[in-house]
Amino acid sequence: MGRRGVAPGCFMIPGVDRPNILFLMSDQHRADVAGFAGDAVVRTPTLDRLACESAVFTSAYTPSPICVPARQCLMAGQLPRTCGVERFGQDLPPFSMTFAKRLAQFGYTTACVGKLHHMGPEQMQGWTHRIAPDAEVSRAHYEPIDDTAYPEEGGTGKWTNQKEVLRAGVGDGPYQRFDERARAATLDFIRDHWVDPFYDRPAGARPTLLKVSLLQPHYPFFADADKFEYYLPRVVPYADEAVWDHPSLGRTQHGPNVQASPRELRRATAAYYAMVEKVDTIFGDVLAGLERAGHDLDDWWIVYTSDHGEMLGEHGLWEKSRFFEGSVKVPLLIRPPRALREAWGWGGGGRAVDANVSLIDLFATLCEAGGAALPAKSETVSGAGLDGRSLVPLMSGEAAGIAGGENEAVSQFGGTDLMIRRGDLKYLFFASDSPTGGPEVLIDLGSDPGELRNAIDEPRHADAVMDFRERRGALGFGG
Repeated sequence: MGRRGVAPGCFMIPGVDRPNILFLMSDQHRADVAGFAGDAVVRTPTLDRLACESAVFTSAYTPSPICVPARQCLMAGQLPRTCGVERFGQDLPPFSMTFAKRLAQFGYTTACVGKLHHMGPEQMQGWTHRIAPDAEVSRAHYEPIDDTAYPEEGGTGKWTNQKEVLRAGVGDGPYQRFDERARAATLDFIRDHWVDPFYDRPAGARPTLLKVSLLQPHYPFFADADKFEYYLPRVVPYADEAVWDHPSLGRTQHGPNVQASPRELRRATAAYYAMVEKVDTIFGDVLAGLERAGHDLDDWWIVYTSDHGEMLGEHGLWEKSRFFEGSVKVPLLIRPPRALREAWGWGGGGRAVDANVSLIDLFATLCEAGGAALPAKSETVSGAGLDGRSLVPLMSGEAAGIAGGENEAVSQFGGTDLMIRRGDLKYLFFASDSPTGGPEVLIDLGSDPGELRNAIDEPRHADAVMDFRERRGALGFGG
């Protein structure tokens, strides 16, 4: 396992060998656009209710601020360079060790509804069931010999960020329809798996990991009319934002930065908020479906997170792929079963965990929750071991916090760009072969939470910068 890997302590529910686990996931959800995160405009009653009895990780980060690497690193418990998924279109090797595979090895039914964003030919990746999936294989994985006679259809693949913002509003796009299929398929699975009124052979005796993975609030910014109308007069969009004078941090991922009127910015922001509420509504339907099937959700582990954030106009940027908090930070809630909350002295509520953590930590955390031993180093992708660690000690109070290099979260982008956060300091590095490049950056989130200045040359941070550079080299980012 990696340098932060720890053996599981097997925190089990009294009388239950292995508890059920519900993993809820959205796409491109800013960590601060949620009621439990302090946003007074957005309506997220389902997530807020879970947060009241959860460990709320206030400094959780994606291993890569873009969809495919983030999701494959989450599955593998490894950083992009470790598992070999650093760019869009790449995928884990077939039959890799994932947290879904590990729990399946320990008796779990592992079912995923919706998005996984695997791009390779092995689409299961440890899941025993894939339902209403986004199963699509990149042609590059088949090493085409001669397909020149069949050129791709014309089109852009995606709109520019400019067009995404200008088109935002009321609409029913493909992502909305995908999520509706995922909602219906989840409810069908719950009924068939645990009730089965037709053949009387439900599978509920076996513990289950159920993941429900939605596409929203990922652009395009389309929303239900009632929700859009609610948010349009209430949201406060980012406007007149200063753009960083930096080749990477001062530009968007796709095309030039957005030029939009205050009205257009407001409409795009309102649509995004409406999509966040839609996600919350679907998750509420899933919880209600489980309760109709006879489940006491206080016996379940419940996790909620997203793959990365959305800049939403902050710093003049939209979309993701930047190491600003809006893009690289993710919401993360973990609600243990009631018996554990009581044993840990939570007093009927939740708790905030301020340590820097990563989505790659969920592999070991889910193993511990499900009583599954961590895989041997040789069993993991590339035989490199896990880069993550279980978050249960932080939740249980066994670890009051983590100090020094352990209070760290790492994110990588495109194989060239690196972020390391330790404590309140966030160090950014851009290799010479980065598409955008640029000088090193140090952001002191303690004194500069709005991320407005580069503190790399401030004398008080000289020792910390030296430590970051040493850690950078250990992670394989030289130059």
